[in-house]
Amino acid sequence: MAQSAGKQLAEHGTQIFFYNNIRTNQTVYSLTRTLNNNDSLKQIPFLGKKTVPARLRKDLWAPLCLVEFPRPSEGLLAYRRLREFRRLHETSYPLSLITRPGPRRNLESKKKRGKILMDQKANSIADLAAVLALQKQGPSQEHIEEANRRADRVRLQKGRGKKAWRKKNPQGPVQGGVDGVKVRWVNLLDAEFAAEWPPEVVHHGLERHRYTAALPLIDDSDEAIEGGEGKGEGKGEVPVALLEQGSNSGTGVRA
Repeated sequence: MAQSAGKQLAEHGTQIFFYNNIRTNQTVYSLTRTLNNNDSLKQIPFLGKKTVPARLRKDLWAPLCLVEFPRPSEGLLAYRRLREFRRLHETSYPLSLITRPGPRRNLESKKKRGKILMDQKANSIADLAAVLALQKQGPSQEHIEEANRRADRVRLQKGRGKKAWRKKNPQGPVQGGVDGVKVRWVNLLDAEFAAEWPPEVVHHGLERHRYTAALPLIDDSDEAIEGGEGKGEGKGEVPVALLEQGSNSGTGVRA
């Protein structure tokens, strides 16, 4: 039992689960396979009456995709950036998004504005592609120096020598690269919401499941589709030709 708990703690951050509301297209992120009600509700902003539910209904929230990282630090960094991008979508959207077409440019009704801002499915997928592109570039030299300074301050506060500290904390700041990152989609056509994916990212299919994300039991060698500009090679749950003809191909929505 203790070994299983220790393994779960060590793997915390290697997987990010995306869940989507089938009615409103709201999206929440989770570091666990099952949604935590309190943590998920904190990700849903108040945009008007009845935009934040009292609790999550399992019949309305369906798995969207599963992102797997080779190291927990990379997954936790991506999770933090996804939450930051989500906050920008909620507070820094263009005014044209909630205005009516026409010469007067009046604002939409409160109910209509709430529905528009709740629809974050396309933004979440485009954000994921942008986050992976940022992690491919790696941290700047200024970020690395700041991380080292913070580590030194913590070491001094705990009164440990530099050798003892490095021996117990060998992992430094997150380095660049997205090698080994896999995205498993319930519907592979959803990947077309992003204009471009890093070539190193591999896309797979994910078995449909009713309430929670299915465990990734698919053989990678048979179900791999390489990343790129909305295209891929190899076998998959949906043929590549259908991916290229997707109705939402290359939208890259980033409100």
